Amino acid sequence: MPKMKTKSSAKKRFKITGTGKIKRKHAFKSHILTKKSKKRKRNLTHAGLVDKSDESNIKLQLSMK
Repeated sequence: MPKMKTKSSAKKRFKITGTGKIKRKHAFKSHILTKKSKKRKRNLTHAGLVDKSDESNIKLQLSMK
């Protein structure tokens, strides 16, 4: 069997933390920022964690399982 390849899109979007959780960036902060409030844009800046229910799918894409 050949080696499993990591999905390039997932590789660019997610990072694994030291405790094994998956870090992600928020969406909706790339363009059309004039109609969004300062508070909303500021809150979208900070990284978030992937929900527990989605972790297994992302770990498959990153070839971790």
